Amino acid sequence: MLNMAAGLARLGDLAENPVVAELARAFAAAGHELAIVGGPVRDALLGRATHDLDFTTSARPDDILRIVTPISTAQWDIGRAFGTIGARVRGEQVEITTYRADTYDGETRKPVVAFGDSLEGDLARRDFTVNAMALAVPEVRLVDPTGGVEDLVAGTLRTPIDPRVSFGDDPLRMLRAARFSAQLGFDIEAATREALEELTGTLSIVSAERIQAELSRTLAETDPVRGVRVMVDTGLSGEFLPELGDMRLEVDEHHHHKDVYEHSLTVLQQAIDLERERTPDAAPDVALRLAALLHDIGKPRTRKLEPGGAVSFHHHDVVGSRMAKKRLTRLKYDSATISSVARLIELHLRFFGYAEGAWTDSAVRRYVRDAGPELERLHILTRADVTTRNQRKARRLASAYDDIESRIVHLREQEEIDAIRPDIDGNRIQQILGISPGPDVGRAYRFLMDLRLDEGPLGPEEAERRLVAWWAENPSG
Repeated sequence: MLNMAAGLARLGDLAENPVVAELARAFAAAGHELAIVGGPVRDALLGRATHDLDFTTSARPDDILRIVTPISTAQWDIGRAFGTIGARVRGEQVEITTYRADTYDGETRKPVVAFGDSLEGDLARRDFTVNAMALAVPEVRLVDPTGGVEDLVAGTLRTPIDPRVSFGDDPLRMLRAARFSAQLGFDIEAATREALEELTGTLSIVSAERIQAELSRTLAETDPVRGVRVMVDTGLSGEFLPELGDMRLEVDEHHHHKDVYEHSLTVLQQAIDLERERTPDAAPDVALRLAALLHDIGKPRTRKLEPGGAVSFHHHDVVGSRMAKKRLTRLKYDSATISSVARLIELHLRFFGYAEGAWTDSAVRRYVRDAGPELERLHILTRADVTTRNQRKARRLASAYDDIESRIVHLREQEEIDAIRPDIDGNRIQQILGISPGPDVGRAYRFLMDLRLDEGPLGPEEAERRLVAWWAENPSG
């Protein structure tokens, strides 16, 4: 529960920050108001770490630049059109924005900037009341015109104005509701949620890049599962990632199977737990979290009801990989993320063959080769994919994966398996077979790589003999 006395004390500490104090003195001397706004104020009240410092002021952009130049080592005005000036003060980057009174054009989410004349008016245009608080400096006065403190105490997300107006102005705020729910663990207030559900279709005017950014930020938050539930339960995800809702398959009385959607959320949480355990100091791995969330999206499309009450999802790994690649491309993810997620989904079932019977060294080598740079992520995803309530089965699978990881380490020490190559390279293949660059070189290279993985080093002479014999039986075409 929020301790207001402690929270107010932390606001006092925030005001005494050397960067804040120096800026406060400079703006006061120039006759302008200045306030810390948004996240830093909220987080100070909650006792959370404060990172970026955002300020708002009565000064116009030209005046801001004039005031900060003598006390900063660098300035940038890339956001001048929106009233924002950036500066580096005492080694810390800050952004200072003129009071705003934005309006929107109704066709895109881009604001038409209009400068405001009061701090209270600026706060009323923000997304949620818990982000619509400010700390006026240097007098150290909490400004909370929309009840943000009360909502912090209640653990509630609520818009400062009518939610239909707020979301209508900027539909991206609906996705921000999911993100802040994931970050803060707050519930969405009833009227705000009702408006969100009613206006999901307006998300269509928001660019794919901005939607993707909010999805990624949600997955990187403290409790992504909570944020995903908001997106799916309200219908938001249906506008940009409908495959999530599709995983909530109906289960009839004769054909029983796990709830794919709930299973996927469990896998996501378990992957996050393993990620934090294995790499506690690393930034959240969004690609891994996307793969965990989407690893079974191919199941609805491949679902087949079998005689006797069984349900099968044959090749859902391959189908799901293609679906994920297509969807993430539409969301404008970068090629590296798309490639990683698609590959992880394609390979996420591979390990279960190992659990059913010991693999040969060549099979382990293939596993490492096929995973490539995704191997560590694949370790986490595969372990997280075990959600059975059968403790004996869970222990058996965990033991099998411990074994395969141990064998990979051992083989790496012996053979440097990450760098395994055929005994003959592509140029030599062309010379031996008398062929030009093209698909046949690739076929021959894969044949030699399979030999290398199965039998270890052959030596150039033996590899050449095998290649010639193979070519005689598998000529071009």
